[in-house]
Amino acid sequence: MCSMLMEVEESEATDIYIPDDWSQATHTIISSSSSSAGGGGGGSQTLTAFICGPKNSGKSTFSRHLLHQLLRMHKRVAYLDSDVGQPEFTPPGCLSLTILDSQNIDTKVHPERCFFFGDISSKRDPEIYLTYLFALYDHYSKQYRQFSTTASPSNSGVPLIVNTAGWVKGIGYDVLVDMLKHIAPSHVVNIRISAKSKNLPSGAFWSRDGDAGAITLIEINSARQDSLNRSVLVHKDSRQIRDLSIVTYFRLCFPSDMNMSSIKEIAQALAAHPPYEVPVSAVNIKHLHCEVPKAETFYSLNASIVGLAVNSEGSEDLPRYVGLGIVRGIDTLRRVLYIITPVPLNVLEDVDVLLQGFIQIPTCLLQVQGCVSPYMAANVLPGI
Repeated sequence: MCSMLMEVEESEATDIYIPDDWSQATHTIISSSSSSAGGGGGGSQTLTAFICGPKNSGKSTFSRHLLHQLLRMHKRVAYLDSDVGQPEFTPPGCLSLTILDSQNIDTKVHPERCFFFGDISSKRDPEIYLTYLFALYDHYSKQYRQFSTTASPSNSGVPLIVNTAGWVKGIGYDVLVDMLKHIAPSHVVNIRISAKSKNLPSGAFWSRDGDAGAITLIEINSARQDSLNRSVLVHKDSRQIRDLSIVTYFRLCFPSDMNMSSIKEIAQALAAHPPYEVPVSAVNIKHLHCEVPKAETFYSLNASIVGLAVNSEGSEDLPRYVGLGIVRGIDTLRRVLYIITPVPLNVLEDVDVLLQGFIQIPTCLLQVQGCVSPYMAANVLPGI
């Protein structure tokens, strides 16, 4: 089941029909970047393409298409993924900046910088969401933009694609406007569907006077339409896609040549996998988007997915994400957490923050033969 779903997703990503207005939009964007192709050269601004639109309009598909086209003329392309519900290169709950080249575009790549937001939407805490997003963009700006004083000549001029979430109403709209104002992209691609009430406004909606300034605004329609030019929204089981992403991530705990052809086999293997022992004293436990009484911390952590992070640049507000872990159990007497993770030991040794959000263990990983739940330890007691 797992491999079948992956094959379908890859087929949809590579074989999707690209309509004329998508091709023209891509050509417009690429043409403006030709002067800086190869990672350097002249040009007034490093290309930054900001892709937005309502849910299921095709933002990720267009972003992928644009990425492939840009890599034909640039050595590397940066990809800022702000869709915490269905990110391209990380498990759910993460915001990331990934640098891709033609060699790694179709492989599992590690983001250059990543933060664990711990939820599938920015609704619970738009402020910290934007803090993470701006930090990612600012890192890109310092290291890869055309005229950055801190970027090396080999890094300068790397184009950027910003993929966004489909929440475009209410607070989601306000978040999108704040993103546009901070990033100030060279191009904005607004993808529209036939249900007009669900679309973003036309024009430079982020500007009070409606003036886009130096930004090239491109409006295109969703790729999938019927004979009456109505958008055909392909039903996607978002929960199933997120669960598959998490299962695929924890599959990395095992050698790639290990024969596991089903989710059931992965679940069995994870339940029997030796965990790391992490002393409670070695980590700072941080609960995201909620407060947990100290006496209930162990109960809260047990049988949960946590973000493994390292305090970066001396800022506790911006811990650098290095991977996910499953809290397999807790020994309250020894004050030890048992954590399953594909993160290698040399990286795990630097982890000093555990981030608990609302990313849950997929039900399919809990259905292990002979166990009520393989992640419920019997010796979890209240109090730290």
